[in-house]
Amino acid sequence: MNFKDKVALITGAASGIGFATAKKFIEAGAVVAACDVNAEKLEEAKHTLGVKFKTYVMDVTDTKKVGEVVDEIAKDLGHIDVLVNNAGAVRDKPLLENNENDFDFTINVNLKGTYNVTQAVMKYMVKQNFGSVVNVSSIVGVYGSVGQSAYSSSKAGVNVLAKVWAKEFAKYGIRVNSIAPGYVRTPLTANLSKEKIDDIKSKTALGRFAEPVEIANVILFLASDEASYVTGQIIGVDGGMFM
Repeated sequence: MNFKDKVALITGAASGIGFATAKKFIEAGAVVAACDVNAEKLEEAKHTLGVKFKTYVMDVTDTKKVGEVVDEIAKDLGHIDVLVNNAGAVRDKPLLENNENDFDFTINVNLKGTYNVTQAVMKYMVKQNFGSVVNVSSIVGVYGSVGQSAYSSSKAGVNVLAKVWAKEFAKYGIRVNSIAPGYVRTPLTANLSKEKIDDIKSKTALGRFAEPVEIANVILFLASDEASYVTGQIIGVDGGMFM
């Protein structure tokens, strides 16, 4: 897959799936507009990935700031060919223990953040009559998960947005898809108990968590010309957890 002269904007790019995805895009020839709320981690990642990893501090929940940063990226790099909506957050609690702040935080980062960034980027993709958007969702956005009312519903929303936008923007040559990973070895899963980890592995056909690069590989494909007839899809990458 060749992304020479392409620009990929990736949110949550400083670590986990976002970092692995940025690395794959750079290896394929792209310049990455790496966005993250954590400036320090962005600089650490840049030290590893080099000059094609262009860093921009972005809080995806801040609509005004998102628009300003996307405009800055378009001015700096000339165009935006790929958008990977990867920024995410999770605050898991059973419904009766959940509070409004936890729910709103999760929805704002995962769902509103995806909406904000895509809305800001689409005006540039429409002008150029080209683009590919990949929303990083979760398999629990398809099947639901106990104790994850906010997270599951936010990721279900992300999946539906991919379908809505695929229909809205196909006439401009823009494809939009969603990827639904299972459990991945990232900072978001680092604090799971051994019992929880063992339970997840026992319910997964491949018997393990995914590595971030395994998710990045699928994102790269969906963003590429090799997937030119794929749009409006939810692609599960869950090691056979749900079949």
